[in-house]
Amino acid sequence: MRILIGTDTYPPTVNGAAQFTRRLAQGLAGRGYEVQLACPSPVGAPGRMIDEAGVVVHRFHAFRYAGYQDFPVAVPAGLRAEAGRLLDETRPDAVHVQSGFFLGRALVLEARRRGIGIVATNHLMPANVLDHLPCPPALRPAAAAALWRGVRQVYLQADAVTSPTQKAVDLMYAHTGIEGLAVSNGVDLESYRRIPRVTAGDPVVLFVGRLDPEKHLEDAITAMALLPDDLPGRLDIVGAGSARTEWERLASNLDLGPDRVRFLGKVPDAELLQAYGRAAVFAMPGTAELQSLVTLEAMATGMPVVAADAMALPHLVHHGENGFLYEPGDAIALAGHLTTLLGDPGLRRQMARAGHRIVEPHGFARTLDTFEGLYQQVRRLTLLPSRTPRRIPALTA
Repeated sequence: MRILIGTDTYPPTVNGAAQFTRRLAQGLAGRGYEVQLACPSPVGAPGRMIDEAGVVVHRFHAFRYAGYQDFPVAVPAGLRAEAGRLLDETRPDAVHVQSGFFLGRALVLEARRRGIGIVATNHLMPANVLDHLPCPPALRPAAAAALWRGVRQVYLQADAVTSPTQKAVDLMYAHTGIEGLAVSNGVDLESYRRIPRVTAGDPVVLFVGRLDPEKHLEDAITAMALLPDDLPGRLDIVGAGSARTEWERLASNLDLGPDRVRFLGKVPDAELLQAYGRAAVFAMPGTAELQSLVTLEAMATGMPVVAADAMALPHLVHHGENGFLYEPGDAIALAGHLTTLLGDPGLRRQMARAGHRIVEPHGFARTLDTFEGLYQQVRRLTLLPSRTPRRIPALTA
């Protein structure tokens, strides 16, 4: 089969949807699929390349949005015509889009015109978008509703719709009326389980992700200031983003030096794996997580997790079993959970073992299996004379 994947965000942009899309494309290529991928150009100019896995990457003309410089945006003018030309050139058996924004929308509409079967995955949380737009707080509900209307208009054209967790599926249904299938983004469990664990030295609390407002790192930084003075432990923050300066200022105001909080910035993959290996606890204070790939990775590596009790995180973190949940914004509660874990290596090991069990259904091979089944079903729909979207029966993810 030939699969065309369309996405409005792709590496080198760093976010969960971009990372998942690359893993999906390369995983399918590794299984023998011919994979074409359409994304905005990271350098602005259009072009084509073949990546190390054999995925043919088509880069569409893009511009940089001032409010989110790391996120190239496909130029809307002429985009549908370009998307149509790509579909005619590549003649895919199925199209799989990751968003309903400019490029995803263009590919869906043009694929529907040609009767090509469509799978659509929703990674949208309005908070992740609105934090980068000049939107006054009073207008955010209306803006969020407009974003959901856009998702509905595009995804109603798809033959199958997915989202990473049941919470995400339920959220999409509540705002769009579109039913979907929960398909985990998945992780390569064995790769993360093989990371050497470093237990020497003071225990490390790790955060990995974009340093943007919805990650609420102020909770974790404040919690580090509330730890007992005689309790060893340090917070390592891996990632880059618009809120880094603000959070560095907060750490300084709380007199937290590098022995308590370190900002490591964006690091190469090899250093990221080392950061996972030396960490004792993973912290995820974000409140807009439709799944959280990095939390899955931390669990597979062998860490207990302390996470905000928000969105899909309770699906992964079972309070008292493989970690703890706390009310978002309650840095005192977060500090209490970190104090418990940092001071009890035995409890950390116990919770890490539980995390291994909980993360087991999220193996990436299972994710690929599920999408392969969806592609086969929408491919059969492509052979039907009608161009009307025909919802396929839900598979078991």
